Amino acid sequence: MPEAASSSGELLDEQDHSIFENKTGLAEDLKFLARMPELCDVTFLVGESKEPVCAVKAVLASRSKVFHKLLYQAPSPQRKKEQVKENKLKYFLKRSSEPLLNLQNAAQQPQSNQHHTLVVKEFEADVFRQLIEYIHTGCVTLQPRTLLGVMNAADYYGLDELRRACAGFVQCCITVDTVCALLGSAERYIQYKCTKSLVQKVLEFVDERGNEVLNLGSFTLLPLHVVRLILAREELSADEFTKFQAALMWSKKHCDNYPNQALKDVIGNFLEYIQFHKIPATVLMHEVNPLGLVPHSIIVNALAYQADPTSVDPEQLSPHRVRRQGRSMSVQSSLDPYGSNVSLNSLGSEAGSGSDHRQHSSMA
Repeated sequence: MPEAASSSGELLDEQDHSIFENKTGLAEDLKFLARMPELCDVTFLVGESKEPVCAVKAVLASRSKVFHKLLYQAPSPQRKKEQVKENKLKYFLKRSSEPLLNLQNAAQQPQSNQHHTLVVKEFEADVFRQLIEYIHTGCVTLQPRTLLGVMNAADYYGLDELRRACAGFVQCCITVDTVCALLGSAERYIQYKCTKSLVQKVLEFVDERGNEVLNLGSFTLLPLHVVRLILAREELSADEFTKFQAALMWSKKHCDNYPNQALKDVIGNFLEYIQFHKIPATVLMHEVNPLGLVPHSIIVNALAYQADPTSVDPEQLSPHRVRRQGRSMSVQSSLDPYGSNVSLNSLGSEAGSGSDHRQHSSMA
């Protein structure tokens, strides 16, 4: 019976009050707040264009330990000296247009009450804006184009729930229509650990759907080194003529953008990754050779191999497979999720093993 009385008491308490929640309205109001510079007290200048993104310091600090440390931790002695110099310069520039009394009052103002301006070089503006929106509202729209940036930004600023949400979205967003966008964004964020695991999944998908991916119009938008990386993969399920057509399509698009570059020179970046001896002789003679883009020696060797495989040195057919310890190997290792950090730019040599130490935004 005592338990029943206790239960009745709890039920009575619930009848004595009502909880009203309007989280959607709160999220919209906070989104509005972050978009009104006059209501914010910190401005981030993001990316190469230094696009301004505003926020509220207290909200950032309460949601992210990284932002709390960045915005409220006492600066180092060296940084204090730099701030003194910056303040003196600002005061000197304002002296001609502001009363001295205003300058003295500004100098006495606590640092925490001042509007901060910080430079963010690590992320693109649209990515950082989505991060700020999530911090203020708890909501963000994930999309393939910015997914990689948002996931790495979430990891960078210690937002584990957002990072896990991005990782879960990866599983359903890798499609034939999105793989090129995901690979294209990987170049910007290759130094971050989240990138390598995601790109590995994307490349595995490309391997399985090779012919479809190589025929995409968006394939021509990938950077040259990413195209080389894809064509060099032994796991790629694509016939050699499709690989040649993809290389030709990419090269033509490139020459449209850079008319001073010869098509033959551009497509020459990919020929070593195409096994021409696996292309039927009729296709070689009627589709490939008349273009005049493939050296005559490659065509002759391919035809000779088809007639008598023992008559041609394998090195003359697939040179990149022989040089596995050279250039092509460094390209593939650039996306090894368990290896060293290597830039996608590094076709010939590694860009150095990066560290996971965070070098946070610097005060402007």
